[in-house]
Amino acid sequence: MPVEEKRRSPGHRWLSWLGAAIGIALVGVLVWRLDWRQFAEVLRAARPEFVLATFLAIVAEQLVRAWKWRQILTPLCGAGTLHLFGATMAGYLASLLVPLGVSPFVRSWLVARRHQVAMSSVLATVAVDRSVDGLVFAGLVVLVVLSAAVPDPDGALTLGLVIGAGASAAAIVTALLLLVLHRRHAASGAGLVLAIAERLPARFAVRVRSVATGFAGGVVWPGEPWRGVGIVAAAVVIKLLAASHLLWAGLAFGVLQPPFAYLALVAILGFIVVLAHVARIPGGFAVGSVFALDLFGVEEETAAAMVAVVVAATLIAVGVFGSWGLWAHGVGLRDLRRRGGTADVAP
Repeated sequence: MPVEEKRRSPGHRWLSWLGAAIGIALVGVLVWRLDWRQFAEVLRAARPEFVLATFLAIVAEQLVRAWKWRQILTPLCGAGTLHLFGATMAGYLASLLVPLGVSPFVRSWLVARRHQVAMSSVLATVAVDRSVDGLVFAGLVVLVVLSAAVPDPDGALTLGLVIGAGASAAAIVTALLLLVLHRRHAASGAGLVLAIAERLPARFAVRVRSVATGFAGGVVWPGEPWRGVGIVAAAVVIKLLAASHLLWAGLAFGVLQPPFAYLALVAILGFIVVLAHVARIPGGFAVGSVFALDLFGVEEETAAAMVAVVVAATLIAVGVFGSWGLWAHGVGLRDLRRRGGTADVAP
């Protein structure tokens, strides 16, 4: 059993059980409301070319994500896009096998292992990468609100999106400032983390100091301006590709929404996924997608079929390319489970 599991408090376990109960209840409501005969008929009528387009859009999104991560990693190592794509997909596969949020650790470990750099440094680049994504997402939410693309007669959902975007942007900017301060302090041998390390027993102090210093070394940004512009542009493209998932899945069943509707769905589902992850609610994306599509007038059976296509295409992509990524790195599933369970951040 992983160390994290052993040390969980009873309150933490109860929260996990509560999240699971909420997830099961939401799935139960959806199952109860669906007309399963109509759902089966809708699925049978799916157009295969658009189902394939959904799969390709998912793969393309992750390739762009890998290219973006490559630009951030440039000051640390010369990892290639395909290598980072395989590591990213292997991380997603790890999250399916070890549902403890281990994806960033696993992909950082794979890259650090290949290029002989500190894993904590690579992990810091993941934090920078996700911060860029978060800021672009906040900008997307503002664009959606200004375009009035969300069907929201009483304004409650729009207000929630504005508050969520503002809070997210503020939190991300604060986190980035803390990362920059940590890098500066670590370079001079000072800072809160290193000060805490000095008060620990010697064997723990060395470990904490090493991880903190390595993490600080990964708070980087490429020196070439074109790379910086490319990182932000890639983050925008990623959001557009994410919006296209439901576009292609909808076209498979004859559903077509206005362009801004798909951006609105990405904005709504982005917050649902985060809340579901924090509250440990399984099936949050699937159930949330069905109810979000209902806001745009899509019948529940058709919405469920669209979500089924996206989920199935995602699982196939993660299974195929995640397995390929592990094979390319010479790592087996047993190694992945053991590394994912410990979530170590050693070099």
